[in-house]
Amino acid sequence: MAEQSFSNHGRFVPPFHFFVIPVLAINLVHALYTWGKSGFSLAGFLQVLVAVALPLGFLSARLMVLTVQDRVIRLEEQLRYERVLPADLKPRIGEFAVAQLVSLRFASDAELPVLARKVLDDKMNERKAIKQLVRTWKPDYLRA
Repeated sequence: MAEQSFSNHGRFVPPFHFFVIPVLAINLVHALYTWGKSGFSLAGFLQVLVAVALPLGFLSARLMVLTVQDRVIRLEEQLRYERVLPADLKPRIGEFAVAQLVSLRFASDAELPVLARKVLDDKMNERKAIKQLVRTWKPDYLRA
């Protein structure tokens, strides 16, 4: 695997992103076209309804998977913080929002205490901004 960094850490799942999503989009466009061409029948409406429901169902499933992933990351990072953070920061572990924990997971153990303090003190919540603070990237290849 290529070395992971901020610029390349996003993950694409080719079958999902480059096949399923385009096919569902084409299906929706086709259903709308067919419905319009057939005079807006009930059968056409049902086809459009299913064509809208399919991508929404896949999107919902994807969001559920990402939510579960974030919960697991939250637990992993809280355990890591107990081990890595200095004594004065340990009582503040509960103050971290999920977005902050998820973003800081890429920070090395050496730079985590400084970044954790900055994120809490500056009340940073934007994932991208937090990730951009990381200088020594700790890769995470097991993402959904």
